[in-house]
Amino acid sequence: MAEHFIVSARKYRPDSWETVVGQKHITTTLQSAIANEQIAQAYLFTGPRGVGKTTCARIFAKAVNGSLGEHLDDLQFNVFELDAASNNSVDDIRSIVDSVRIPPQTGKYKVYIIDEVHMLSAAAFNAFLKTLEEPPAHAIFILATTEKHKIIPTILSRCQIFDFNRIKIKDIADHLAHIATQEGVTAEAEALHVIATKADGAMRDALSIFDQVVAFCGRNLTYSAVIQNLNVLDYDYYFRLTDLILAEDVAGCLVLFDEVLNKGFDGHHFITGLGGHFRNLLVSKDAQTIPLMELSESVAEKYKTQAANSDLRLLIQGLQMINECDTQFRASKHQRLLVELTLMKLASILYNREGEKKKFSLKPFRGAARPVLPARPQPIASTQATAQPATAPPATLPIEGASITTSSIPKTPVAPPTLGKRNIILQSQESVSIKGVMARRQQQQQQTAEEQQEIAVEKPTREYTTAELQMAWQSFADQKMSHNMQAQSAFKVAEVELILSNTLRVALPSVTQEMYFNEHRNQLAEYFRTQFDIRGIDYKIEIMRPDEIKSTYQTAKQRFDNLVQENPALETLRKTFNLQIDF
Repeated sequence: MAEHFIVSARKYRPDSWETVVGQKHITTTLQSAIANEQIAQAYLFTGPRGVGKTTCARIFAKAVNGSLGEHLDDLQFNVFELDAASNNSVDDIRSIVDSVRIPPQTGKYKVYIIDEVHMLSAAAFNAFLKTLEEPPAHAIFILATTEKHKIIPTILSRCQIFDFNRIKIKDIADHLAHIATQEGVTAEAEALHVIATKADGAMRDALSIFDQVVAFCGRNLTYSAVIQNLNVLDYDYYFRLTDLILAEDVAGCLVLFDEVLNKGFDGHHFITGLGGHFRNLLVSKDAQTIPLMELSESVAEKYKTQAANSDLRLLIQGLQMINECDTQFRASKHQRLLVELTLMKLASILYNREGEKKKFSLKPFRGAARPVLPARPQPIASTQATAQPATAPPATLPIEGASITTSSIPKTPVAPPTLGKRNIILQSQESVSIKGVMARRQQQQQQTAEEQQEIAVEKPTREYTTAELQMAWQSFADQKMSHNMQAQSAFKVAEVELILSNTLRVALPSVTQEMYFNEHRNQLAEYFRTQFDIRGIDYKIEIMRPDEIKSTYQTAKQRFDNLVQENPALETLRKTFNLQIDF
């Protein structure tokens, strides 16, 4: 008759301090307490599921009575266990209180292990308080729970609290390798690492998954078989996708995502995995943060190689886009389109950065070449004459150090600056196919020098002053950024100063606000050109030190004092009419 099968979680349950995995800080403390005879009356073991709380409680119960060499299944009569999940009434606690009075028949201590103690009712907790506070010298209570916050403070104050950590992936994988050797199972290191990752820090879950994949794969655990059985997305997909993003291959990203969906994976699972992949790439950029990756050595080397070829800003902006997609996924009615749009944005980050100084703001994908633009037609004098109001006399705007006449500012409503001739041409392109995108990319590489000169940054037509540029800057923030509070705040708090004839120093409080500025940089240039005839401005971006950032909050008195400084007649008016201002 075949031997009865015992699951690995029971068969390989630790029976000594040395076999406990990943909780060295707790086992060492408990061993020292026993050795020094400094045993408390009550302990609270708290932590996630499957990390060894009850196991350590049983080992401790045997150790205090000097019977640690025996198997844990042979519990002494002076060790009692109570499952509070199913025995949470006052009567159950009273039975413990009554038995506490009886000294142990063998050994020195009677140990009471109450598992899932947070499930006790409020009345049961109250009935337990007095006994827990003043138990007999021979009684020790060990309370185990996964939800410490549900235990009343009066119980917590009477216990020594030990917090169990999630077991590290490497420790779980090493323990699984040991068990596989004991069971005669051949397992690839990558396969065991996948099991350890899937267990999420719980050794019991890892052993259950190990039994499952052994039943599926037999005595040979391979990486491909394990990810197939556990429905885990292969690392290779994310490495391939990142290569496509770095190559700015929009078509390849969409095709790969379709392949993932056809294999039965959920779009949300895919995008969260991509976020973890980008996070690992970011961590791999610095030798100090590499230990934060809990990966096998072979996979970690792949991350180091790809991280070396990845741009830091691409990873940071990519993580922000992926996080936005993750938060919007559940509420989206077209979830596949949401993920595809995120992939398109990721594949366009590098192109957008290269095109920051272009005169137009609407840009195609990196894979698509810009359409060949026709020569600009010369304006007709008669048309311009009819377009100008005949009765609008030129007036001078009050700008310190310079004069700009209102004749250069349109009197009639104008279209948004982003809808220029180039954008109209781009908007007229209808549903470009993927093949067309690739063909235009080849056309872009053959662009003529004349076209490159046409889209280059314009040269200044005159000398500008700091006051003139500051006024134009504030006008842009007030009029064009009113619909976007974050972007408007970035422009409002910026300090701008003309340091060269055409170079504007822009000091911003943070990198996030620098990103908002770069996002609207082309729109700012278009606004400067159309509204103030300011062209060819270059920007030197600086991030302020914390001590340089000025507070934007002012009290009512400070605001009034500022107004008085600008117009002293306000204070005269207040005194004349004996006005009292409530600050």
